[in-house]
Amino acid sequence: MLSVRAGEIIRNTKETQITLRLELDGTGRSEIATGCGFLDHMLTLFAAHGRFDLNVKCRGDYHVDFHHTTEDVGICLGQAFARALGSKKGITRYGSFILPMDEALILTAIDFSGRAYLGWEMNITAQKVGDFDTELAQEFWLGFTRNALCTLHFRQMAGTNAHHIIEGAFKSAARAIAQAVRINPEYADEVPSTKGVI
Repeated sequence: MLSVRAGEIIRNTKETQITLRLELDGTGRSEIATGCGFLDHMLTLFAAHGRFDLNVKCRGDYHVDFHHTTEDVGICLGQAFARALGSKKGITRYGSFILPMDEALILTAIDFSGRAYLGWEMNITAQKVGDFDTELAQEFWLGFTRNALCTLHFRQMAGTNAHHIIEGAFKSAARAIAQAVRINPEYADEVPSTKGVI
């Protein structure tokens, strides 16, 4: 029986207090309480579409805004993926997905390369979705890529509704990441790199 591929992160700062647990080989179950309703919604659908089991609890400096909460949860999620993947032996490594969300069409591609890079070609014209600043979507994924040590690209191919665009990004990222972290049985004992290490 395979051991559980999981990562658990505890992060306490003067701005946020976060506990996060991730299981890569889950069923999409989630318990999310970040204090930001829109972020909770995004993480719930991220877990469901990636088939990850994800628990997140966050207390943040909401009296300021949701910036630190969103960024720090992204950091913790990236750290949890890095911990769960370990040496990355046997993973597919690459994943991509094009997701339609009503009028929005979002392409996401990922490489768990060991190198942190975010390509963010998104045109979100609205400044807010509810009380969530839409620019924080990019901050979330910056925190993620820097700590998961992955190359992650987003391309908005169509879309006008900010909620649809951001939701499409989270769903397509979940699907692409699920592909990339999947164990390829043909290469289960190999690190997917000619270097022999990622």
